[in-house]
Amino acid sequence: MINLSILISSSEVSGPGGLFDFNLTLPLVAIQFVLLTVLLNVILYNPLLTVIEERKEYILTNLSKASELLAEANKLTEKYEQELNNVRKEAQSEITNSQKIHKEILEIELDISQKYIDNLLDTIQKDLLAKKNMALNSLDEIVQSLCVDIETRLSI
Repeated sequence: MINLSILISSSEVSGPGGLFDFNLTLPLVAIQFVLLTVLLNVILYNPLLTVIEERKEYILTNLSKASELLAEANKLTEKYEQELNNVRKEAQSEITNSQKIHKEILEIELDISQKYIDNLLDTIQKDLLAKKNMALNSLDEIVQSLCVDIETRLSI
């Protein structure tokens, strides 16, 4: 407490200009404040604001260009997807057409080969029948000759 009382007693000012002295210092401080704010505006804030505005404009132009490029890319993507779908449909139709054609060709070739095999079997069958008849005839002659031989041997 003693220190506080010493401090209070030493802070007393005897005479004019105590705590609130309104002589010439207040207008000087006000003028100094105004000059410093004007000076800071001219030297620091205005160039900084112009740089910020330039950056803002740069960013906005780049964003608008990017959105335009994105829209164009989307249009191209849709176009190429549509072309791809058309090409896929055409390829699918060509595949089905070629399958039909190859199936028809295969059926025709199968018919031709079946007819050829049938004709071949007919000729082989006729040939075998002819050989069978010839064999039977020759066998009949052989049997006849054997019968004659047996009769001649038995009659002796």
